Amino acid sequence: MNYFKILIVAVNLFSCIAFSQTTGNRTIGITLPVVTLMDIEPAGNITMNFTAPTDAGRQLIAPAPNTTKWINYTSAIVSGGVTRRITASINQVIPGVDIRLQAATSSGGAGVFGIPTATVTLSTTSQTIISGIGGAFTGNGANNGHRITITLSANTYANLSARTNTPVVITYTITE
Repeated sequence: MNYFKILIVAVNLFSCIAFSQTTGNRTIGITLPVVTLMDIEPAGNITMNFTAPTDAGRQLIAPAPNTTKWINYTSAIVSGGVTRRITASINQVIPGVDIRLQAATSSGGAGVFGIPTATVTLSTTSQTIISGIGGAFTGNGANNGHRITITLSANTYANLSARTNTPVVITYTITE
């Protein structure tokens, strides 16, 4: 019986040695698309109103800066491609009033975020407000991306005229 056990152990040992491990490989195709997406969060309009002074000889009281909007984007550029930028413009100028915009440093997300420029006074000509956007995503919604500060101020009192609820549209564009 011992002879039989030794024979089984020898056969098992031989079968373990006789088989070897092999490797194989397969090619997989991977696609990473070029992506350029941007939006302003949260949705909805902003209302900013000057207030009349209560004492003669005083200037109009400008509204408090608005910081409720955020620029969110997703960007995937081609290998070795140029970075992207975001511009802003307005559809009309209000005589006597400056509309200023400042984008803050990005928060949330990951990647190569854009760098905000100095505060710009908006006009009907597009101006860069964020540059150098590489492969990145900012996260979605308020408190992600670049916070936008919009400030109104009177610039030339001689050009001011009374207005009621004049809509000014700010257009943001992401481009290479």
